[in-house]
Amino acid sequence: MILSEKFLNREAKVAVIGLGYVGLPMAVTIARKGFNVLGLDVSDYAVTSVNAGKNYIGDVDDDELKQLVDAKMLSASKDYSLLADIDVILIAVPTPLDKYQQPDSSFIRAVMKSMSDHITKDTLIILESTTYPGTTEEIIIPPLEKKGFIIGKDLFVAFSPERVDPGNQDFKTHNTPKVVGGMTTACNEISEAFYKQILDAEVFVVSSPKVAEMEKIYENTFRNINIALANEMMILCNRMDIDIWEVIEAAKTKPYGFMAFYPGPGVGGHCIPIDPFYLTWKAREYNYHTRLIELAGEINVAMPEFVATKAMRLLNKNGIAVSQAKILLLGTAYKRDIEDMRESPTLGLIVELEKLNAHFDYNDPHVPEFENELNHKSYKSISLDNLEDYDLVIILTDHTVYNYQEIVNRSQLILDTRNAAKGIQSPKIVRL
Repeated sequence: MILSEKFLNREAKVAVIGLGYVGLPMAVTIARKGFNVLGLDVSDYAVTSVNAGKNYIGDVDDDELKQLVDAKMLSASKDYSLLADIDVILIAVPTPLDKYQQPDSSFIRAVMKSMSDHITKDTLIILESTTYPGTTEEIIIPPLEKKGFIIGKDLFVAFSPERVDPGNQDFKTHNTPKVVGGMTTACNEISEAFYKQILDAEVFVVSSPKVAEMEKIYENTFRNINIALANEMMILCNRMDIDIWEVIEAAKTKPYGFMAFYPGPGVGGHCIPIDPFYLTWKAREYNYHTRLIELAGEINVAMPEFVATKAMRLLNKNGIAVSQAKILLLGTAYKRDIEDMRESPTLGLIVELEKLNAHFDYNDPHVPEFENELNHKSYKSISLDNLEDYDLVIILTDHTVYNYQEIVNRSQLILDTRNAAKGIQSPKIVRL
């Protein structure tokens, strides 16, 4: 039976390699559509949790995961030999940057090394990990061709960028439009047929994996640059005594030619702060220097230092030395209503505050504790019972669970980096 028929009949068996923020929601989405799904991961915790029906990803419904596991539609393992019985393989492993801001593709290479001996003919392989243009052709294809497979005939290979927006209540994995680029026309046809069976969204086919890989980088570079512009405008407005938030609200009244981006304490998550550097690294291979992209990165990376300096000056203005002040960081996740601390600007801000010998605590109902990878220290969330005792409250994440009017009433002084207290008039509030 050809693959497209297996998709229609729900007889295709699917493997998702990597059960993190991208892989687990995708595995649940596929299983929900009636496909038998195997999750592969190197983590004992991930494998054990999935097989016990215990969720650890915010965008996955706890009850649904358990139901799918109990119904034997979803299971997890560390055994790559199980791929011999799989029809579709989705690769969703991490693609971080190393200390030199260069792409670390070791996870993808490790996957290819582990799976290449177990793949059989008539298998669809799709890389979903965000990476630099050319990854599919340079890393995925060679081990397969070395085994004697003809791409487009024996195996079908494509790249389809993950699109995950943690905490977004409107768009989840199942209803977010998908882009896919295959190595051949046949690869595209098979990939499109698969995604149309598992998604409640449009599938857009492009001519090659390179186009799809570049498309993903362009998405997040676009956001990174525009956030940097908003941050730079905020710094200038600070010096000119202009309210940047009012400026943005006014600009938003234009019905065309403007898209609102907002300043903040920095950028976080595993996409916006990282993806543009894949492109700057790859561009050097073509003797091109991506100046605008790198400058945007510099501006955004410098925001935690800007916030720390502003906090110090604000305290000084009120007659309090930063080294003698008690500071509360309100919200630490990189965006509202999620538990994700990856690349959170809070991590950098903590380092900057420690340089100033500042004393601080944090509160985040979504993040009870975390380890800061920048200084290898651990922190635990405190309650808001003693909010009145802090000399300065810095709002870093605008979680909707917070009662901002109450926070303003009980605080001595507030530095609002997210305009979370919008509409509340008080001399206690200083907005970024």
